Amino acid sequence: MSGLFGELNNSVKALTAASRSVELVGRNLANVNNANYARQRVVYGDRGSVQTDIGVQSLGVEAVGIQQLRDTLLDAQVVRESSLQSSFEAEQSAYKNAQANLGQSVDRSGATSTTGSDGSTNGIAQGLSDFFNAFQSFSASPTDVGERQSLVQKAGILTDAVNEADQRLTQLQSDLTTQANSDVTDVNSTLKSIAELNGQIGRAEINQPGAAVDLRDQRQALVEHLATKMSIETKADPNFAGEIQVYARDASNNPVQLINLASTTGPVTLSGSVLSAGSPATADGGAAGDNTIAQAVANLASKSFSTPADSIDGTFSQYYSKTVTDLGQSLTTANAHVTSQTSIATLVKSQRDSVSGVSLDEEMADMIKYQRSFQASSRIISIIDDLLNTVVNKLGA
Repeated sequence: MSGLFGELNNSVKALTAASRSVELVGRNLANVNNANYARQRVVYGDRGSVQTDIGVQSLGVEAVGIQQLRDTLLDAQVVRESSLQSSFEAEQSAYKNAQANLGQSVDRSGATSTTGSDGSTNGIAQGLSDFFNAFQSFSASPTDVGERQSLVQKAGILTDAVNEADQRLTQLQSDLTTQANSDVTDVNSTLKSIAELNGQIGRAEINQPGAAVDLRDQRQALVEHLATKMSIETKADPNFAGEIQVYARDASNNPVQLINLASTTGPVTLSGSVLSAGSPATADGGAAGDNTIAQAVANLASKSFSTPADSIDGTFSQYYSKTVTDLGQSLTTANAHVTSQTSIATLVKSQRDSVSGVSLDEEMADMIKYQRSFQASSRIISIIDDLLNTVVNKLGA
Protein backbone atom coordinates (compact mmCIF):
# COMPACT_ATOMS: atom_id res chain seq x y z
CA MET A 1 0.00 0.00 0.00
CA SER A 2 1.31 3.45 -0.91
CA GLY A 3 0.05 6.96 -0.69
CA LEU A 4 -1.20 8.90 2.30
CA PHE A 5 -3.29 6.06 3.69
CA GLY A 6 -0.36 3.68 3.45
CA GLU A 7 1.95 6.12 5.23
CA LEU A 8 -0.72 6.68 7.88
CA ASN A 9 -0.81 2.95 8.55
CA ASN A 10 3.01 2.77 8.69
CA SER A 11 3.14 5.67 11.13
CA VAL A 12 0.57 3.99 13.40
CA LYS A 13 2.70 0.84 13.46
CA ALA A 14 5.81 2.90 14.26
CA LEU A 15 3.89 4.73 17.00
CA THR A 16 2.84 1.39 18.50
CA ALA A 17 6.41 0.04 18.35
CA ALA A 18 7.80 3.11 20.11
CA SER A 19 5.05 2.83 22.71
CA ARG A 20 6.00 -0.79 23.41
CA SER A 21 9.64 0.24 23.85
CA VAL A 22 8.75 2.99 26.33
CA GLU A 23 6.63 0.52 28.29
CA LEU A 24 9.50 -1.98 28.39
CA VAL A 25 11.97 0.68 29.56
CA GLY A 26 9.60 1.41 32.43
CA ARG A 27 9.51 -2.30 33.24
CA ASN A 28 13.31 -2.48 33.24
CA LEU A 29 13.55 0.52 35.56
CA ALA A 30 10.99 -1.01 37.92
CA ASN A 31 13.23 -4.10 38.23
CA VAL A 32 16.54 -2.27 38.65
CA ASN A 33 16.95 -3.76 42.15
CA ASN A 34 15.69 -7.23 41.22
CA ALA A 35 18.78 -9.47 41.17
CA ASN A 36 16.89 -12.21 39.30
CA TYR A 37 15.76 -9.96 36.46
CA ALA A 38 17.47 -9.79 33.08
CA ARG A 39 16.86 -6.60 31.13
CA GLN A 40 14.66 -6.81 28.04
CA ARG A 41 14.47 -5.12 24.68
CA VAL A 42 11.74 -4.87 22.03
CA VAL A 43 12.66 -6.66 18.82
CA TYR A 44 11.70 -4.70 15.73
CA GLY A 45 10.88 -6.27 12.37
CA ASP A 46 9.91 -5.15 8.90
CA ARG A 47 6.31 -5.86 7.93
CA GLY A 48 7.37 -6.61 4.40
CA SER A 49 7.45 -4.66 1.17
CA VAL A 50 5.16 -3.82 -1.70
CA GLN A 51 5.73 -2.94 -5.35
CA THR A 52 4.65 0.62 -6.22
CA ASP A 53 4.90 2.80 -9.29
CA ILE A 54 8.11 4.31 -7.92
CA GLY A 55 9.67 1.01 -6.86
CA VAL A 56 9.60 -1.40 -3.93
CA GLN A 57 8.52 0.27 -0.68
CA SER A 58 8.50 -1.00 2.92
CA LEU A 59 5.25 -1.63 4.75
CA GLY A 60 6.81 -0.17 7.87
CA VAL A 61 8.22 -1.40 11.16
CA GLU A 62 6.48 -3.24 13.96
CA ALA A 63 7.30 -4.79 17.34
CA VAL A 64 7.61 -8.52 16.71
CA GLY A 65 8.71 -9.69 20.16
CA ILE A 66 10.69 -9.18 23.36
CA GLN A 67 14.33 -10.18 23.69
CA GLN A 68 15.89 -11.09 27.02
CA LEU A 69 19.52 -10.00 27.28
CA ARG A 70 21.25 -13.06 28.73
CA ASP A 71 24.60 -14.71 28.09
CA THR A 72 24.19 -18.46 28.60
CA LEU A 73 27.94 -18.90 29.13
CA LEU A 74 28.03 -16.30 31.92
CA ASP A 75 24.88 -17.80 33.48
CA ALA A 76 26.57 -21.21 33.56
CA GLN A 77 29.70 -19.69 35.09
CA VAL A 78 27.64 -17.95 37.80
CA VAL A 79 25.95 -21.25 38.66
CA ARG A 80 29.28 -23.08 38.82
CA GLU A 81 31.14 -20.46 40.87
CA SER A 82 28.19 -19.91 43.23
CA SER A 83 28.10 -23.64 43.89
CA LEU A 84 31.80 -23.71 44.76
CA GLN A 85 31.46 -20.64 46.97
CA SER A 86 28.57 -22.15 48.93
CA SER A 87 30.47 -25.43 49.32
CA PHE A 88 33.54 -23.67 50.73
CA GLU A 89 31.40 -21.50 53.02
CA ALA A 90 29.61 -24.58 54.41
CA GLU A 91 32.97 -26.24 55.02
CA GLN A 92 34.31 -23.09 56.69
CA SER A 93 31.27 -22.82 58.94
CA ALA A 94 31.55 -26.47 60.02
CA TYR A 95 35.26 -26.09 60.88
CA LYS A 96 34.61 -22.88 62.81
CA ASN A 97 31.87 -24.52 64.85
CA ALA A 98 34.00 -27.62 65.46
CA GLN A 99 36.91 -25.52 66.68
CA ALA A 100 34.65 -23.48 68.95
CA ASN A 101 32.95 -26.58 70.37
CA LEU A 102 36.28 -28.34 70.89
CA GLY A 103 37.37 -25.40 73.00
CA GLN A 104 40.92 -25.31 71.58
CA SER A 105 42.59 -23.22 68.92
CA VAL A 106 45.97 -22.86 67.21
CA ASP A 107 47.92 -19.62 67.45
CA ARG A 108 50.06 -18.16 64.65
CA SER A 109 53.18 -19.96 65.83
CA GLY A 110 51.40 -23.29 65.39
CA ALA A 111 51.28 -24.08 69.11
CA THR A 112 48.06 -25.48 70.56
CA SER A 113 46.30 -22.99 72.80
CA THR A 114 45.01 -24.37 76.08
CA THR A 115 42.32 -21.74 76.37
CA GLY A 116 38.91 -23.26 76.85
CA SER A 117 35.77 -22.15 75.05
CA ASP A 118 34.76 -20.12 78.10
CA GLY A 119 38.04 -18.14 78.10
CA SER A 120 39.52 -20.14 81.00
CA THR A 121 42.65 -22.30 80.94
CA ASN A 122 40.75 -25.53 81.41
CA GLY A 123 41.06 -26.94 77.91
CA ILE A 124 41.66 -30.62 77.24
CA ALA A 125 45.36 -30.02 76.45
CA GLN A 126 45.90 -28.36 79.84
CA GLY A 127 43.77 -31.03 81.49
CA LEU A 128 45.94 -33.81 80.04
CA SER A 129 49.10 -32.11 81.25
CA ASP A 130 47.72 -31.57 84.76
CA PHE A 131 46.36 -35.12 84.87
CA PHE A 132 49.69 -36.80 84.11
CA ASN A 133 51.59 -34.39 86.34
CA ALA A 134 49.23 -35.28 89.18
CA PHE A 135 49.87 -38.99 88.65
CA GLN A 136 53.60 -38.36 88.54
CA SER A 137 53.41 -36.57 91.90
CA PHE A 138 51.13 -39.22 93.36
CA SER A 139 53.45 -42.05 92.27
CA ALA A 140 56.23 -40.37 94.26
CA SER A 141 54.04 -40.16 97.41
CA PRO A 142 51.32 -42.81 97.07
CA THR A 143 50.22 -42.50 100.71
CA ASP A 144 49.95 -38.71 100.73
CA VAL A 145 46.28 -37.75 101.15
CA GLY A 146 46.84 -34.30 99.62
CA GLU A 147 48.40 -35.76 96.48
CA ARG A 148 45.53 -38.22 96.23
CA GLN A 149 42.91 -35.48 96.49
CA SER A 150 44.79 -33.38 93.94
CA LEU A 151 44.87 -36.38 91.60
CA VAL A 152 41.13 -36.95 91.94
CA GLN A 153 40.49 -33.27 91.26
CA LYS A 154 42.70 -33.20 88.15
CA ALA A 155 41.14 -36.41 86.86
CA GLY A 156 37.68 -34.92 87.38
CA ILE A 157 38.63 -31.73 85.53
CA LEU A 158 39.98 -33.71 82.56
CA THR A 159 36.91 -35.96 82.53
CA ASP A 160 34.56 -32.98 82.58
CA ALA A 161 36.49 -31.27 79.78
CA VAL A 162 36.41 -34.38 77.59
CA ASN A 163 32.72 -35.01 78.27
CA GLU A 164 31.79 -31.39 77.57
CA ALA A 165 33.72 -31.40 74.30
CA ASP A 166 32.12 -34.71 73.36
CA GLN A 167 28.63 -33.40 74.08
CA ARG A 168 29.21 -30.20 72.10
CA LEU A 169 30.69 -32.03 69.12
CA THR A 170 27.87 -34.58 69.20
CA GLN A 171 25.34 -31.75 69.18
CA LEU A 172 27.22 -30.09 66.32
CA GLN A 173 27.08 -33.34 64.35
CA SER A 174 23.34 -33.54 65.00
CA ASP A 175 22.88 -29.91 63.93
CA LEU A 176 24.83 -30.47 60.72
CA THR A 177 22.78 -33.58 59.95
CA THR A 178 19.57 -31.64 60.55
CA GLN A 179 20.79 -28.85 58.28
CA ALA A 180 21.75 -31.38 55.60
CA ASN A 181 18.31 -33.01 55.76
CA SER A 182 16.69 -29.58 55.54
CA ASP A 183 18.83 -28.78 52.49
CA VAL A 184 17.79 -32.08 50.87
CA THR A 185 14.13 -31.13 51.32
CA ASP A 186 14.85 -27.71 49.83
CA VAL A 187 16.70 -29.32 46.90
CA ASN A 188 13.79 -31.63 46.06
CA SER A 189 11.32 -28.74 46.27
CA THR A 190 13.53 -26.60 44.02
CA LEU A 191 13.94 -29.43 41.49
CA LYS A 192 10.17 -29.81 41.33
CA SER A 193 9.70 -26.08 40.75
CA ILE A 194 12.34 -26.03 37.99
CA ALA A 195 10.66 -28.98 36.26
CA GLU A 196 7.28 -27.22 36.42
CA LEU A 197 8.76 -24.04 34.94
CA ASN A 198 10.39 -26.16 32.24
CA GLY A 199 6.97 -27.40 31.20
CA GLN A 200 5.44 -23.91 31.26
CA ILE A 201 8.31 -22.48 29.19
CA GLY A 202 8.06 -25.31 26.69
CA ARG A 203 4.34 -24.72 26.18
CA ALA A 204 4.72 -20.93 25.95
CA GLU A 205 7.54 -21.08 23.40
CA ILE A 206 6.19 -23.66 20.97
CA ASN A 207 5.57 -21.04 18.29
CA GLN A 208 7.83 -18.26 19.58
CA PRO A 209 11.16 -19.42 21.09
CA GLY A 210 12.54 -17.15 23.80
CA ALA A 211 9.21 -15.41 24.44
CA ALA A 212 8.67 -16.64 28.02
CA VAL A 213 11.16 -14.15 29.46
CA ASP A 214 9.63 -13.88 32.94
CA LEU A 215 9.44 -17.66 33.33
CA ARG A 216 13.08 -17.91 32.23
CA ASP A 217 14.06 -15.37 34.92
CA GLN A 218 12.26 -17.42 37.56
CA ARG A 219 13.89 -20.65 36.40
CA GLN A 220 17.38 -19.14 36.34
CA ALA A 221 16.89 -17.84 39.88
CA LEU A 222 15.90 -21.34 41.03
CA VAL A 223 18.85 -22.92 39.23
CA GLU A 224 21.24 -20.53 40.97
CA HIS A 225 19.56 -21.24 44.31
CA LEU A 226 19.90 -24.99 43.68
CA ALA A 227 23.60 -24.49 42.93
CA THR A 228 24.11 -23.12 46.46
CA LYS A 229 22.89 -26.47 47.84
CA MET A 230 24.68 -28.91 45.54
CA SER A 231 26.95 -28.98 42.52
CA ILE A 232 24.88 -29.15 39.32
CA GLU A 233 25.18 -28.78 35.56
CA THR A 234 22.53 -27.63 33.10
CA LYS A 235 22.12 -28.37 29.42
CA ALA A 236 19.57 -27.05 26.95
CA ASP A 237 17.56 -29.68 25.12
CA PRO A 238 17.72 -28.94 21.36
CA ASN A 239 14.50 -30.86 20.69
CA PHE A 240 12.31 -28.94 23.14
CA ALA A 241 12.12 -25.14 22.96
CA GLY A 242 13.40 -23.40 26.06
CA GLU A 243 13.60 -26.50 28.29
CA ILE A 244 16.74 -27.59 30.12
CA GLN A 245 18.09 -30.75 31.72
CA VAL A 246 19.79 -30.69 35.13
CA TYR A 247 22.59 -33.05 36.13
CA ALA A 248 24.75 -33.76 39.16
CA ARG A 249 27.91 -35.88 39.48
CA ASP A 250 28.25 -39.04 41.56
CA ALA A 251 31.36 -40.15 43.47
CA SER A 252 32.82 -41.58 40.24
CA ASN A 253 32.18 -38.29 38.40
CA ASN A 254 29.45 -39.87 36.30
CA PRO A 255 26.51 -37.63 35.38
CA VAL A 256 23.26 -38.25 37.26
CA GLN A 257 20.18 -36.70 35.70
CA LEU A 258 17.98 -34.80 38.15
CA ILE A 259 15.54 -33.11 35.76
CA ASN A 260 14.44 -34.35 32.37
CA LEU A 261 12.41 -31.62 30.69
CA ALA A 262 9.19 -31.14 32.70
CA SER A 263 9.74 -33.92 35.24
CA THR A 264 12.21 -34.90 37.95
CA THR A 265 13.91 -38.27 37.69
CA GLY A 266 13.54 -39.00 41.42
CA PRO A 267 14.07 -37.40 44.81
CA VAL A 268 17.54 -36.64 46.15
CA THR A 269 18.26 -38.64 49.33
CA LEU A 270 20.89 -38.48 52.05
CA SER A 271 22.38 -41.56 53.79
CA GLY A 272 23.89 -40.59 57.12
CA SER A 273 26.93 -42.24 58.77
CA VAL A 274 26.66 -44.11 62.07
CA LEU A 275 29.59 -43.76 64.48
CA SER A 276 30.25 -46.30 67.27
CA ALA A 277 32.69 -46.37 70.21
CA GLY A 278 34.33 -49.20 72.19
CA SER A 279 33.57 -50.26 75.77
CA PRO A 280 35.53 -48.51 78.58
CA ALA A 281 38.42 -50.48 80.09
CA THR A 282 38.74 -51.28 83.88
CA ALA A 283 41.68 -52.08 86.22
CA ASP A 284 42.08 -53.56 89.71
CA GLY A 285 43.66 -51.45 92.47
CA GLY A 286 46.90 -52.46 94.22
CA ALA A 287 47.80 -52.61 97.89
CA ALA A 288 48.19 -49.49 100.09
CA GLY A 289 51.43 -47.70 99.30
CA ASP A 290 51.85 -49.57 96.00
CA ASN A 291 52.63 -47.02 93.29
CA THR A 292 52.78 -49.49 90.41
CA ILE A 293 49.51 -48.42 88.77
CA ALA A 294 50.11 -44.71 89.45
CA GLN A 295 53.57 -44.92 87.91
CA ALA A 296 52.22 -46.85 84.93
CA VAL A 297 49.59 -44.17 84.30
CA ALA A 298 52.18 -41.42 84.72
CA ASN A 299 54.42 -43.17 82.20
CA LEU A 300 51.60 -43.03 79.63
CA ALA A 301 52.28 -39.30 79.31
CA SER A 302 55.54 -40.04 77.47
CA LYS A 303 54.60 -43.33 75.83
CA SER A 304 54.44 -43.16 72.04
CA PHE A 305 51.83 -45.28 70.28
CA SER A 306 52.55 -46.18 66.67
CA THR A 307 51.23 -49.67 65.97
CA PRO A 308 48.35 -50.03 63.47
CA ALA A 309 46.10 -51.41 66.23
CA ASP A 310 46.47 -48.24 68.32
CA SER A 311 43.78 -45.57 68.10
CA ILE A 312 46.34 -42.78 68.39
CA ASP A 313 49.69 -41.96 66.82
CA GLY A 314 52.38 -40.60 69.16
CA THR A 315 51.78 -39.64 72.79
CA PHE A 316 48.38 -38.60 74.10
CA SER A 317 49.39 -34.94 74.15
CA GLN A 318 51.01 -35.12 70.70
CA TYR A 319 47.98 -36.83 69.20
CA TYR A 320 45.57 -34.32 70.69
CA SER A 321 47.80 -31.42 69.68
CA LYS A 322 47.96 -32.80 66.13
CA THR A 323 44.18 -33.16 66.06
CA VAL A 324 43.69 -29.53 67.08
CA THR A 325 46.44 -28.38 64.70
CA ASP A 326 44.91 -30.30 61.78
CA LEU A 327 41.54 -28.74 62.55
CA GLY A 328 43.11 -25.28 62.67
CA GLN A 329 44.95 -25.87 59.39
CA SER A 330 41.76 -27.13 57.75
CA LEU A 331 39.97 -23.98 58.91
CA THR A 332 42.80 -21.80 57.57
CA THR A 333 42.60 -23.59 54.21
CA ALA A 334 38.81 -23.20 54.17
CA ASN A 335 39.15 -19.48 54.93
CA ALA A 336 41.57 -19.08 52.02
CA HIS A 337 39.22 -20.98 49.69
CA VAL A 338 36.26 -18.82 50.72
CA THR A 339 38.20 -15.58 50.21
CA SER A 340 39.47 -16.64 46.79
CA GLN A 341 36.17 -18.12 45.60
CA THR A 342 34.18 -15.11 46.80
CA SER A 343 36.36 -12.86 44.65
CA ILE A 344 35.90 -15.12 41.63
CA ALA A 345 32.13 -15.38 42.11
CA THR A 346 31.85 -11.61 42.53
CA LEU A 347 33.83 -11.03 39.33
CA VAL A 348 31.70 -13.47 37.31
CA LYS A 349 28.47 -11.95 38.63
CA SER A 350 29.77 -8.49 37.77
CA GLN A 351 30.46 -9.65 34.20
CA ARG A 352 26.98 -11.15 33.98
CA ASP A 353 25.42 -7.97 35.35
CA SER A 354 27.18 -5.93 32.66
CA VAL A 355 25.18 -7.93 30.12
CA SER A 356 21.92 -8.72 31.90
CA GLY A 357 21.72 -6.10 34.62
CA VAL A 358 19.62 -2.95 34.34
CA SER A 359 21.63 0.26 33.94
CA LEU A 360 19.79 3.40 35.01
CA ASP A 361 21.85 5.61 32.68
CA GLU A 362 21.30 3.34 29.69
CA GLU A 363 17.58 2.98 30.32
CA MET A 364 17.11 6.76 30.71
CA ALA A 365 18.96 7.32 27.43
CA ASP A 366 16.76 4.72 25.72
CA MET A 367 13.66 6.30 27.19
CA ILE A 368 14.53 9.65 25.62
CA LYS A 369 15.26 7.93 22.30
CA TYR A 370 11.94 6.08 22.25
CA GLN A 371 10.12 9.19 23.43
CA ARG A 372 11.50 11.15 20.49
CA SER A 373 10.55 8.32 18.14
CA PHE A 374 7.02 8.32 19.53
CA GLN A 375 6.78 12.09 19.16
CA ALA A 376 8.10 11.94 15.59
CA SER A 377 5.56 9.25 14.61
CA SER A 378 2.80 11.30 16.24
CA ARG A 379 3.90 14.36 14.29
CA ILE A 380 3.83 12.43 11.01
CA ILE A 381 0.31 11.18 11.77
CA SER A 382 -0.77 14.74 12.51
CA ILE A 383 0.69 15.99 9.22
CA ILE A 384 -0.92 13.17 7.22
CA ASP A 385 -4.23 13.97 8.92
CA ASP A 386 -3.91 17.59 7.80
CA LEU A 387 -3.08 16.48 4.25
CA LEU A 388 -6.04 14.11 4.14
CA ASN A 389 -8.27 16.88 5.48
CA THR A 390 -7.09 19.09 2.66
CA VAL A 391 -7.71 16.37 0.08
CA VAL A 392 -11.17 15.46 1.35
CA ASN A 393 -12.57 18.82 2.40
CA LYS A 394 -10.75 21.54 0.53
CA LEU A 395 -9.89 20.30 -2.93
CA GLY A 396 -12.47 21.52 -5.36
CA ALA A 397 -13.98 23.87 -2.82
